[in-house]
This record gives sequence, C-alpha cells and structure tokens, in this order.
Amino acid sequence: MTLKIISTTEVLFEGEVSLVSLPGTLGRFTVLNNHASLISTLTSGKIGYKTGDNVLHDNGGYEGEFEIKGGIADIDNNIISVCVY
Repeated sequence: MTLKIISTTEVLFEGEVSLVSLPGTLGRFTVLNNHASLISTLTSGKIGYKTGDNVLHDNGGYEGEFEIKGGIADIDNNIISVCVY
C-alpha cells in the first residue's frame, strides 16, 4: 500500500507501508492491504505505520508516527491519502 501524509505546506511522508493506524473521529482504526474504500475525518492523535510483511506478529510498535491535530483520510485501491493540520 502507499501512504501519503500531506499538510498545507509540505509532504510529511510518502512511501510503501503494510499497516496504517489512524485516529478517526469515531475511534482509532487500522488499514491493511485491500481495505474497503472509505473517507474519514480524523481527530487529534497519532498516525502510526509499519512496513514489512509480518504486521500482525511483531511487538506492536510502529516504525513511524506523526502527531496530528486533525484531518481527513481517503482510502482507495491501496492508496491512503491523509491531509492533516
């Protein structure tokens, strides 16, 4: 999957990931490969992501994290586009 995290001024991250955890307005949710298409608002919290194949069988930590105040996520065809502020 491709994860793109952008703000109003810059691209914060763009790369291949195997798992993304997002702070949705109605609760935290995780996106894995071939996730159903959706659009969600995001609340303040952390976006976490992992790369590699064994996403469900490791120590539970993330390889990268971004603290956000809010935003919008669009998941479609294994592309996760996140606009944050």
